Amino acid sequence: MTLPGSEGARRVGPYTLVVRQGTVGGGEVFTARSEAGSLVTVTVVRPELAADAGFRDRLRTAVEAARTRSGAFLVPVVDADVDAEVPWLATAFAAGLSLRQAVDRHGPLSEPALRVLADGLARALAVLHAAGAVHGDVGPDSVLLTMDGPRIAALGIPGATARPALLPADDMVGLGTAVLFAASGDELDAGALPLSLYEVIEGCLYPEPADRPTAEQLVDYLRRQNLPGPQGSWLPPAVTADMAAEAAALGSAPAGGGGPGPVPPAEPPVTPGLSRRKLVLGLAAGGAVLLGGVTAAVARSSGDSSPASKGAAGGSGSPARPASPSRPASAPSPSGEPEPVVLDGPDAVKAWSGTGEHAPTCVEASDTRVMVVTGTATTFLDASTGKSVGPSLSASATMGAGSLRHPAAYADGVFYLLYDTPKEMGLLAAFDAARGKSKWVAHVSGFGTTGDGREAYFGSTFVAVAGDTVYVCGRLTGSGVSSVDGPTTGFIRAFDAATGKTLWRTEGTDINNVLVPPSGTSLLATSAVPGKPALVQMINAGRKGARGWKLSAPKSAYYFNTGWPLTCYAAGTFFICGGRGETLLAVDAATGREKWKQSFAANSGDEVRIGTPFTGPDGTNVFVPVGSDLAALSTADGTVRWIARLDGPSDMGTSNLFGASVALGGRDAQCSADTVFVTDRAKTLWAIDAATGRARWKYHDPAQPDTGFVWAVGGDRVFIASHLTLTAIDAHAR
Repeated sequence: MTLPGSEGARRVGPYTLVVRQGTVGGGEVFTARSEAGSLVTVTVVRPELAADAGFRDRLRTAVEAARTRSGAFLVPVVDADVDAEVPWLATAFAAGLSLRQAVDRHGPLSEPALRVLADGLARALAVLHAAGAVHGDVGPDSVLLTMDGPRIAALGIPGATARPALLPADDMVGLGTAVLFAASGDELDAGALPLSLYEVIEGCLYPEPADRPTAEQLVDYLRRQNLPGPQGSWLPPAVTADMAAEAAALGSAPAGGGGPGPVPPAEPPVTPGLSRRKLVLGLAAGGAVLLGGVTAAVARSSGDSSPASKGAAGGSGSPARPASPSRPASAPSPSGEPEPVVLDGPDAVKAWSGTGEHAPTCVEASDTRVMVVTGTATTFLDASTGKSVGPSLSASATMGAGSLRHPAAYADGVFYLLYDTPKEMGLLAAFDAARGKSKWVAHVSGFGTTGDGREAYFGSTFVAVAGDTVYVCGRLTGSGVSSVDGPTTGFIRAFDAATGKTLWRTEGTDINNVLVPPSGTSLLATSAVPGKPALVQMINAGRKGARGWKLSAPKSAYYFNTGWPLTCYAAGTFFICGGRGETLLAVDAATGREKWKQSFAANSGDEVRIGTPFTGPDGTNVFVPVGSDLAALSTADGTVRWIARLDGPSDMGTSNLFGASVALGGRDAQCSADTVFVTDRAKTLWAIDAATGRARWKYHDPAQPDTGFVWAVGGDRVFIASHLTLTAIDAHAR
């Protein structure tokens, strides 16, 4: 034990500091004793933070709120002095070791202990988040292990003074890091996570906040697994012995009596708002994609070309550069390309709007019906009125929809949904759209055995329909199956759309994500290992998943993430991100031969990273996010028809770092017959005329969740779920 300073014990307020525990976030932590002799834990704020008046004001507000919070895994605030020369706060004393101390001294925790750790931290954060608070300082140093479970303080003190406002999703990164540390130590090796935690903890670490699970979802995820808890004490004997020694030295009894592990409350608190979180592997690779998005678009087409050479998709030449770093919108284009249209339009007029009891996590629609899925039930609505059609079903999708996951699809009068019930997880159902009745149910996700006999968790990412076949695509997680720096194993399962009978399945490290065209038997799979060229290949559905033609793409980061692929399809053609990430390549779906390619450059001269392309129902245009622009190209020859500016770029392109090329993908861009719907960084939904690139209207809800809204296009309407409200807008609404 280290004394707090060379002079021995010191005083802070009415407390005598006895032992320095360590440094956490914005302060130093001590075990202290009150004048009455009882122990407390005192956190002394760092001097540089104390000098910031704004920080003191924020801390004062946070302390007052924290005094009212309590929970099984929260350590309450009992005293504080924000106006002292050096601000401090005191929390109730709990005998134990910090997570870092326990792992550094005695090694990683077992699987049952890791599950108790994850569950306890999630329940503590659920209490804070339900109260509108963010801890901001969850990690190996701030997590305390006690005999009765993990603990975190009801108030964290983040160390940075100049930083954006923290979100609950930021706490989930801290939780994921803490559990990963408990499993592997300082190496933070995801391969050390047990199968039951692999996917959910990796999801906590995903770079995009909207892709992380909420605290409530993590608790629910663990509860639904229904795995046995630890027998006896939840901690190893060496750790509990260490706790007893520390407590004896301080003259305090250890918290708890060494009995069974903590018993959590029956249900976690429920936070209002959307649950647009996914559980996917996205550490280094996801970051690589995020760091790739920049700049406004200027396109130059190569026109028709000869078939691509074997093993090359789009080549690796440098992108074309414009003559100047930028040009005003009114100036003529030196290359003859269309000038960007700066989007501007009136606010949308709502067709109808209604409020439900639970926030939708997924919305799917046709021209006559809307399927609304929440964390508790599924409801079908009349698309023209918003009124319920038939009774609600117990099917739920807690993790919901987002750019990398979408659990629902519609085709030919039938909705398909990946869902859970209170008793079962990982189900796929077909629902008759007219009546809202189930046609069949199949089991698709959960623990199982791979083709070569390894145990793995089959995590479904999305469902898609082509003709009379339903496809469920996803990835396998588990020791030796997928890793951060190695190949990821993906899978495809095909079902008969009429009966739900399994037709075939395939899996492999050559499947990271899958594109399922609405017709035909050619699927497209992409895969990559960081630092190596990506593989793009055709999957022949007519031959039960047999591999077809292959192409190589030098920029592997574009194909590492699972979920919605960076490819699209129209009129017998696959469109693929090629070259060094600046080129859109059009290839024949049946043969893989190149039809044309289009390269993009930036007004600033920066390196370009295009985003996920997408097409309209008529197949005449392919739409490509490029930095903060959206370009419409002819699917026939790659001619640029128009460019719309979603966000004003700076001359250097820095304001585009998280612009359209990383924001648009999967369900962030959809089309009706003649309208393109896209969201921008301000979470505004734009309806753009597909022929001209000009905005018809815009929609923004100031009260929408931090993660944005969930939405879908059905027929000529778009349906938007924001918190508890579902709104319908006609494509041509004024």
